[in-house]
Amino acid sequence: MPERIIVLGATGLTGGLLVDRLLEDKRADDLHLLLRRPPEKDFGNAQLHVSDTAGWPEEIAQIKPDILVSCLGSTMKKAGSKEAFAAIDRDLVGAVAKAGKQAGARHMIAVSSTMADSSASSFYLRIKGEAEDLMRAQKFDRLDIIRPGLLRGERTGDTRMSEGLAILASPIMDRLLHGSFRRYRSIAAMDVAAAMMTLMAKQEPGTYVHENDQLWSLS
Repeated sequence: MPERIIVLGATGLTGGLLVDRLLEDKRADDLHLLLRRPPEKDFGNAQLHVSDTAGWPEEIAQIKPDILVSCLGSTMKKAGSKEAFAAIDRDLVGAVAKAGKQAGARHMIAVSSTMADSSASSFYLRIKGEAEDLMRAQKFDRLDIIRPGLLRGERTGDTRMSEGLAILASPIMDRLLHGSFRRYRSIAAMDVAAAMMTLMAKQEPGTYVHENDQLWSLS
């Protein structure tokens, strides 16, 4: 039986690549995308649901997905404040996870961040960790948390200067990162998307955290 899939964050780097792969894999017959505004990109046969994020839990309740995929993520610059950043990267992620579980989703896959930790001193990493805790609390049959290193790929929005410089330096820096530090290496967003495709077919129950080495293996 085809599975009903919801993807959130389809207009972002990783989300867009994932949706492209889903469409190529003929899984678009029951593919749903939640969006804040009408997209410029053609998403083929995917079913689009455009509404304010406050309405997303209701949309999820009506769709009743089998698999919920979150590629949601902002930056402090785009969000404009710590409060706005937390509202997206923690509160919205938590709200859609809860709605997905209540709607019957058995499997959630979500992009987080390497070193995410709800007790971290870094505001960014703490918010990411708190979002992970909210997802874990829903007790999905299976939860896959994706913690990539620096993402490489062609972005549609403005890249932060520091991030752009890090990407330029990544070929050199990656060679210096070995052992447990491999998690900080850069990784192509297309590899992350490929790994997420593989994870959609996994049936083993439990909560799994995937860092760079696991993502490369899955892709």
